[in-house]
Amino acid sequence: MTLLDPLIGRLAVRPALDAPELLAEPVLAALAGLAPEHAARCAVAEIDPAFADTAALCAHYQVPLRACANCVVVAGKRSGAQRWAACVVLATTRADVNGVVRRWLDVRKASFAAQDEVVERTNMRYGGITPLGLPAGWPVLLDPAVAAADQVVVGSGLRRSKLLMPGVVLAALPGAEVVDGLGLPV
Repeated sequence: MTLLDPLIGRLAVRPALDAPELLAEPVLAALAGLAPEHAARCAVAEIDPAFADTAALCAHYQVPLRACANCVVVAGKRSGAQRWAACVVLATTRADVNGVVRRWLDVRKASFAAQDEVVERTNMRYGGITPLGLPAGWPVLLDPAVAAADQVVVGSGLRRSKLLMPGVVLAALPGAEVVDGLGLPV
């Protein structure tokens, strides 16, 4: 009988920088640009792309939902200028797009950005969007529970792998800000 790691289930992980083929190009560049002590704490696991969505990943690889974080891209306009933000919340919550994020972006209406536009702007695959390697100037809003997590499973920029990293690394990303109330209970 194989014992499962309580946070990573059946994912087979290895150091992220040792597996560049499992990372989207901008994600690899962002990881390589991290402080060495942060990059060393990031791991990657190859997965079947059919299980890239959080619920499927958790069921198939026996990863607890509370160990996963979702990154969603939100957009809104102000005076004709588009404003973007990546929001990272635990998978047990949902981002407060119409409250906290809308106010943070200082827009009248905020909504999830269009899938095709996010894929084009990030050079990442839908279902693998991650806070690492986002376009310059995009803020990364983190729920406090994500920033405080010992480890979370997030996208790798591809559908065929997942990154595992501590919340402190996410909180140290350029443009990252911990935002109280970002994640609402589902």
